[in-house]
Amino acid sequence: MSAQCETTAKRASGAAMGFFERYLTVWVFICIVAGIGLGHLLPQAFHALGGLEIAQINLPVAILIWLMIIPMLLKIDLKALKGVTAHWRGVTVTLFVNWAVKPFSMALLGWVFIGHLLRPWLPAAQIDSYIAGLILLAAAPCTAMVFVWSNLSKGEPHFTLSQVALNDVIMVFAFAPIVALLLGLSSITVPWDTLLLSVLLYIVVPLLIANVIRGMTLKQPQGAARLAALIKALHPISLLALLATLVLLFGFQGEQILAQPLIILLLAVPILIQVFFNSGLAYLLNRAVHSPHCIAGPSALIGASNFFELAVATAITLFGFESGAALATVVGVLIEVPVMLAAVRAINASRGWYERREGVVPNDVCCPEDSSLDVGR
Repeated sequence: MSAQCETTAKRASGAAMGFFERYLTVWVFICIVAGIGLGHLLPQAFHALGGLEIAQINLPVAILIWLMIIPMLLKIDLKALKGVTAHWRGVTVTLFVNWAVKPFSMALLGWVFIGHLLRPWLPAAQIDSYIAGLILLAAAPCTAMVFVWSNLSKGEPHFTLSQVALNDVIMVFAFAPIVALLLGLSSITVPWDTLLLSVLLYIVVPLLIANVIRGMTLKQPQGAARLAALIKALHPISLLALLATLVLLFGFQGEQILAQPLIILLLAVPILIQVFFNSGLAYLLNRAVHSPHCIAGPSALIGASNFFELAVATAITLFGFESGAALATVVGVLIEVPVMLAAVRAINASRGWYERREGVVPNDVCCPEDSSLDVGR
């Protein structure tokens, strides 16, 4: 692995949960209150912002999403793809759960819970839209926060980095077909041109921009340090862009939420089940194929977490600010941190049981905490 990849892996391994990330649920609740209040006080301003569109792409949202996503993608070194075969069992399990299980299991849970069991307590006109939002939420794996979850579960940083890089490349080609297939099976009209435009704007272009900036920065003297400083400087902008997007969204959703406040709780049910089902499945499959615990942990967490920024942007583009799809994706943001922390705790607590399986190499043998993370080693 190159020195640049080693440096990135080291940084990923030391990723800690910052103040904002730790209390993300609190900030989302504040955005709910602020958005509803401002939407009630300034309805004309919100509708004016909602009307700033080109080819069904809302310009304020597009700008905010780029400000959210590009700083995250700066952390991803696509050269890490060279190391993707080092832990091929874990990679295979993660790809299977991410792309062959998670989107389809979420669609099934949406049909069962939103389409049937919980239907009497939800607005009838928004049922299909809620299901669409859940599908969008599960159709792309997490890109940024997964480094935090990997660190908290003592995951192998090179595996996490290479797996995220591989998922980002697959996302370019797989996101639109999977979304279109599942929305079609749900009898939801899919505007293919808008969906492909969303992939171009919110995946391809940000990934290209981030890699150009990353490459140019690393070519400068002390490039790795400059890149780290740039990522740190852009981090608050990314977080503020997320908060601004949520305020805009809840400004449009306020009346619906006030009329039926149980909506958020009901939408959380399939999301919660999906997270624990997919993380548990990935964890057990890794144990079955004898992956080390330091691979199984991040594999399970990558398999369960969602790229909610992309989901929010695509939902707004396809269905609009006031849609049930947009609201459903934001519920994913709301519960992301507490649910993933619970999954991390379960993974850490079960390490002894995991490593008792014959053929599983203990962490301190295969993934020691000081293993090959220093540049030039």
